[in-house]
Amino acid sequence: MNKDVRKTVAVCVIVSFVVFSFCFSMVPLYNAICRTTGLNGRVNLKPVKKTPQNPVNSHRGITMQFVTTTNSNLAWDFYPQNSSMVIHPEENNKMLFYVKNNSNKTVTVQAIPSITPWQAAKHLHKIQCFCFTQQTLAAGASMAMPVVFRIDNDVPDDIATVTLSYTLFDINAPKNGRVSA
Repeated sequence: MNKDVRKTVAVCVIVSFVVFSFCFSMVPLYNAICRTTGLNGRVNLKPVKKTPQNPVNSHRGITMQFVTTTNSNLAWDFYPQNSSMVIHPEENNKMLFYVKNNSNKTVTVQAIPSITPWQAAKHLHKIQCFCFTQQTLAAGASMAMPVVFRIDNDVPDDIATVTLSYTLFDINAPKNGRVSA
């Protein structure tokens, strides 16, 4: 091989390595940024305890909306007890979500949360949530699943409505999207 060909091959190998390294590090980097900034509706999952320094702010009401969806291939009913409620910063709140497995087999699901506006995500603390673990229901079974949460008092004043959304996914669904009923 002549000198120019070796130089071109070396540059291609180095560029390929850099591009591969960059792509490989994107997912953990993106997740770290989302956890830190609340970007993309990532919810703050740090455990919280109500302390005397954080009294309930009963003078401010925030409308909390609840939205649910299921993966298109999941034969489940999934809905909140109420579609919205007015909450106060620093107050612990509870909402029940109901699910029913309408398929003819036992199914295990995972709920993926999202919050909008994204600026509110770092102020929302889930104390208890069905989204922390996978949920398994036998064919035809149903259950109520609680979410206990609170919003910090320092949530920006221009945020009057927060939407907490959950999507249920069948964790055993084939990758091609086809599910047998």
